[in-house]
Amino acid sequence: MSELNTRFRQRIGFPAHEPISFASLTNILELMPRNIPFENLSIMENRTREITKDNLMNKIFVQQEGGLCYELNTILYFFLIDQGFDAVLTRAIVYNHDTHSYAPFGRTHATILLTHNEQTYLVDTGFGGNLPLKPVPLNGEMITSMNGDFRTKRVNSEYGDFIFEMKLRYKDSDWKVGYAFHSGLPIADVSELNSVQTIIAQHPESPFNTHPLITKQTERGSVTLSDTSLTIREHGDVTKEKIDSVRFRELLKQHFDR
Repeated sequence: MSELNTRFRQRIGFPAHEPISFASLTNILELMPRNIPFENLSIMENRTREITKDNLMNKIFVQQEGGLCYELNTILYFFLIDQGFDAVLTRAIVYNHDTHSYAPFGRTHATILLTHNEQTYLVDTGFGGNLPLKPVPLNGEMITSMNGDFRTKRVNSEYGDFIFEMKLRYKDSDWKVGYAFHSGLPIADVSELNSVQTIIAQHPESPFNTHPLITKQTERGSVTLSDTSLTIREHGDVTKEKIDSVRFRELLKQHFDR
């Protein structure tokens, strides 16, 4: 058993010797965001490092931190490959519903495409609070999880040949575009994600380089902490507390053990 396999299972709370099958992926995709938060704290603290397997293992397993899409989906990708799955990383461009346009800084979302029994699936554990928590087939079939309904749709656009759509539980009444991606353009080497990290850390329109953000799933919903607020969602009920920097550190320890 590889070190990656052992440490990954330990971090998410998956049994050490249970065989991994395609059916196991739903459990893994539910456990990951409960135990590995989506966060930008390393960017806010100017602690970014080169995207490599060793560096990600150190950050997520040794330092017990979380990360953004290019870290969370990449460590999952390495685990899937280690377990013998046919998987690739690919880049996507996120849709901004405030501006009704795709992100001006390009394809900075990293996600996974996995092929099983001649069917390709989108596997994503790095899209903040918008996670499907299950593999999403590229045949258009809708999947449902505690987070809502999710599907992919084939399109023909400059942004890609597929879009990922979501209808979040307790939030959305209609389908919303999450991002677009090219199904035939896999990432050749994870070093390509260093440019993604640079854009996210430095671009003036990046949503992840101005304020700290950390969020994780819970059995009943989610906990999201920023420098100005704590938001707890439980079965559709939302409680929000305004905070200051001192309270931020207290809550970071209380909810994320950091």
